[in-house]
Amino acid sequence: MALRFDITARATGTAARTGRIETPHGVIETPAFMPVATAAAMKGLTPAQVRATGAQCILNNAYHLMLRPGAERVKRFGGVHEFMRWHGPILTDSGGFQAFSMSASNAIDEDGVTFRSFVDGARVHMGPESSMAVQNDLGADIIMAFDDCPPTEQASTPSEHERGGRSDDPSSRPAPAQQTLRSTRVRKPIDLAARRREAVERSVRWLRRCVAAHRAPDRQALFGIVQGGTDFDLRRKSVDETCAIELPGYAIGGVAVGETTEEIARVVRFTAPLLPDAKPRYLMGVGYERDIVTAVESGVDLFDCVLPTRSGRNALVFTRHGPLRLRNARFTDDQEPIDTACDCEVCAGGFSRGYLRHLFQAEEMLGPMLASVHNLRHFQRLLLDIRAAIRDDAWSSIRGAWPCLSHPVEGS
Repeated sequence: MALRFDITARATGTAARTGRIETPHGVIETPAFMPVATAAAMKGLTPAQVRATGAQCILNNAYHLMLRPGAERVKRFGGVHEFMRWHGPILTDSGGFQAFSMSASNAIDEDGVTFRSFVDGARVHMGPESSMAVQNDLGADIIMAFDDCPPTEQASTPSEHERGGRSDDPSSRPAPAQQTLRSTRVRKPIDLAARRREAVERSVRWLRRCVAAHRAPDRQALFGIVQGGTDFDLRRKSVDETCAIELPGYAIGGVAVGETTEEIARVVRFTAPLLPDAKPRYLMGVGYERDIVTAVESGVDLFDCVLPTRSGRNALVFTRHGPLRLRNARFTDDQEPIDTACDCEVCAGGFSRGYLRHLFQAEEMLGPMLASVHNLRHFQRLLLDIRAAIRDDAWSSIRGAWPCLSHPVEGS
């Protein structure tokens, strides 16, 4: 078997549970947060630094690695584990979302998506079979089905923290051959309700094709993805049809593409309990503390987001009491660490807020690196506390220990 999942504890009065996912490259204790190393790299950090923050599993993106350096080349290096020297579990996103999000240059049909490469502007096609071939070559432990993720009423383009907030990746910038096109093209109005129904039905058809094309089911666990936007009838339909296909795990997709925090919570609370209890449940691309805790309460096991590292590179750091913007002048003479309760190498090592502000003001690369290390550890500490609260059947203790859960997701 490519994956084994056992539930080890449940929290009374909620759907929160702890579990243990066994993969060919190690164990993931759940609920778990997976940092995003999109192009087989965590920007500015070594695998050892990422591992030291407590990360058990990381995410790579098939779309990026297909375009550069190429999945076949990665395979010749022994797969993504050997290529990037990360010897724990890895999950690869199918790449479909990135292709869809390049809305000024893609064309979607039943066979997949045709788009322009952000590397050289060449036209590239990606569909269920090619996504499986790429992910098989990459060799991750968990791979994702190629699905159709439509836009929402709130966002004409996908939000930056859907599926790990990929908008800070190179694919979100115009390819050389499309720069003028992107600046002048106007999106045609679409029937969003019809588009959402189409996405649900197409995602199931594509999932069947992914299953048929998957070459290594004994080594790589294929997860299906549930769509449906904020329409509960469509969500139920998507769950029923997706979960009718026996798979090692299932994911909730199409969340956080423009919805409010409250709408995200509604969708997750409705959808997660419908997924098979005995299989891992993965909420794609949702990374704020409050969203994670709400999802864990609903029975979700896995999360990913670029939020910790993307924010760290932009001088935004997270604490139990809320985020801090280190570029603010009030931190100029602040000798305190980012978070006095944090045990990361930055806080425990005595690096001050004032010093970190100086690094960002001076544009020293050490600033983003240290802030990213702290942020990664912050989210791993949250998940450690979540797992402990579930094991101790003391779920209510989480909100008292993490005041930031009562704050808006954006702040200073």
